[in-house]
Amino acid sequence: MSVVIVGGLHADARRTTVARLLADVPGSVVLHHDLSTAGAGTVVRTIGDATGILAAGETPLVDDCACCALREDLVPELRRLADDGSTRLAVVELWDSVEPKAMAEVVVAGGLTVTGVVTAVDPALLLPCLGNGDDLAECGLAAAATDRRTVADTFARQLEYAPVLAVVDSEEADDEDRELLAQLHPTARQVRIGPAGRADARSALARAVLAGFDVESAAAAQHPACALLPADADAHGVSTFVWHRRRPFHPERLYAALEDLTCAAARSRGRFWLADKPDVLFHWDAAGGALCVESAGPWLASLPDAAWDMVPPVRRAAAALDWHAEHGDCCQHLVFTSPGLDRDGLAHLLESCLLTDAEYAAGRAAWKRLPPAFDTLLEV
Repeated sequence: MSVVIVGGLHADARRTTVARLLADVPGSVVLHHDLSTAGAGTVVRTIGDATGILAAGETPLVDDCACCALREDLVPELRRLADDGSTRLAVVELWDSVEPKAMAEVVVAGGLTVTGVVTAVDPALLLPCLGNGDDLAECGLAAAATDRRTVADTFARQLEYAPVLAVVDSEEADDEDRELLAQLHPTARQVRIGPAGRADARSALARAVLAGFDVESAAAAQHPACALLPADADAHGVSTFVWHRRRPFHPERLYAALEDLTCAAARSRGRFWLADKPDVLFHWDAAGGALCVESAGPWLASLPDAAWDMVPPVRRAAAALDWHAEHGDCCQHLVFTSPGLDRDGLAHLLESCLLTDAEYAAGRAAWKRLPPAFDTLLEV
């Protein structure tokens, strides 16, 4: 039995995608856990096919966490379907704010075969979601009492993890919306989900979701040290600006510019280098006017040679692409994507945050004595 995971905050687009899969693939069923009932202490599970709901049940919360209950219940239900022998394809339709990465890894760890991960998208809702900095809890979409995610960062991860995007037809979407989608995830296979009866679209979706999926490769593609970030682009009023430099940031000047940098684009991400912590690779992840900065471990250049054998090959390959004779893989690699992006203003602001020639020439010992402006943000 193959397992396909369909996720995304765009619920109507997600349901349209699931319905198309059920209609296209004989012997397919959909398994869905509705986390909106968590307030009553349970998660409602339904199993259905193209004709409607076949079975329904409930599973209790685990540690007051609806998403934890989903994890506990998902694999046993999938195993039951596999053992029955009549199901060719199990479509796992995720609830709105559940992220596909965690669920794909749970399913594979349970010994099942994930052949595809799809995020369903309505292009007209793309920018509103990316610009929504509200907490999920404020929108009734939190998966646990401790869930502190926002709508924007959750949607960005849903979008960028999936190798397949099911894009529904939308009369409200324009060329700018479609271009934004293409620039946010340029390596994704986009499958258009149009009006019923279009055989080409149906077969394209079925082929895409049964093509195969590798959880390790998908995780590596999201890791800040080796993520394949979008390339420079400019079309239909949407720009992707790639900024790559070899000199570290001055911590105080970068910290002072964080608000302007975060609000400069609908989406920005990448890795960066702080002068006062020159051995640490930092992850930049911003959407909806909110920024997450965290340590992603050491730069490879700071590791002893003996430790390189323990580093995954994909990480070594990514470092090799950025390698510099003096600094190794230490660098700034930030990518900003947005309609109406002020590329020149953004470049000027970023450049102003780097060490000056005199500061750079002072060397690493002097850099480490610079004020640690990011310690509060990083909770050091």
